Amino acid sequence: MATIASCQRLQHAWFTALASATGGRSFGTHESRWVWLPARRQLMLMFPDEISAAGIRPGLAEGSRLGASSVTAWLGGSVDPAPLEAFGFHRGPQTCWMTAPVQAPQAWPGTAAAVEIQPPEVSGADAEELRVGHSQPRQAWHIAARDSARMTGRAYAFYPSGIAGLSEVGGIFSLAVGASSRRRGFGTALLSSAAAAAEAAGAKDLIVNATAPGQDLCAARGFSLVGRGRTYTMAIG
Repeated sequence: MATIASCQRLQHAWFTALASATGGRSFGTHESRWVWLPARRQLMLMFPDEISAAGIRPGLAEGSRLGASSVTAWLGGSVDPAPLEAFGFHRGPQTCWMTAPVQAPQAWPGTAAAVEIQPPEVSGADAEELRVGHSQPRQAWHIAARDSARMTGRAYAFYPSGIAGLSEVGGIFSLAVGASSRRRGFGTALLSSAAAAAEAAGAKDLIVNATAPGQDLCAARGFSLVGRGRTYTMAIG
């Protein structure tokens, strides 16, 4: 059964995997844990229990040294964001954690989507992050949806190993469908195929951080709400 804590652990593990695959790294400051994602020049502050200047100031300094253009702080609902606002952070998108048994999304057809390790259409930071699917032991699978030969959407299935509190828990990340291809079943196919990949790796439960437009789709495909959190963002550099 997924909890807010397991959702946060999985999100942190996902960013850590992306960092490892793209030459980034994780580091800590006072009561703060950070992940540097060089492909996007993003620094992530991951779910601090408490926010203090002693933790934020050196983290931002390290982000500037690394070349970050933006910082995103991921917060639980009980954490006071006032110290972040004092540094210039602004409220970002709300997190919406949802969960489902891994077989639930597979009740809908996934034939329009399949695992594709290196689709040629993907470029830029997205292409750099495809390396996460090459790691050993394998823990991520890139899923592409297609209408005939044209790629219409993509997502990742993620099943990390050796993370405390995440036994048999997988996730679906970065699910996106092109604007002209929405409401045609491609999001459903991505959820179904990603769930199948996670189940094959050993997952029994799934977690997704649904965007505002994606919440209705996930709810209609077997996911239920676990809880919500917040993000705060700031441009630097």
